[in-house]
Amino acid sequence: MLETILLIISVLLIVLVLLQSNKASDAGQIINSSNDRLFGVVKERGMELFITRLTAILGLAFVIVSLILFLQ
Repeated sequence: MLETILLIISVLLIVLVLLQSNKASDAGQIINSSNDRLFGVVKERGMELFITRLTAILGLAFVIVSLILFLQ
């Protein structure tokens, strides 16, 4: 049962990470943009914020389920 849950969480994590915007590609635009972007003041909004939070929650669930399976 827990192995199945871990598999589902793993697949969802992979999909969510692939859906996130590539922040590394934005690094080349720092020279042309304002200081807000340089210091990371730009906030995530809407769907991007939801995906980031869901990724963190699923990551935590992955660690917890993995530890439970390891300790059994």
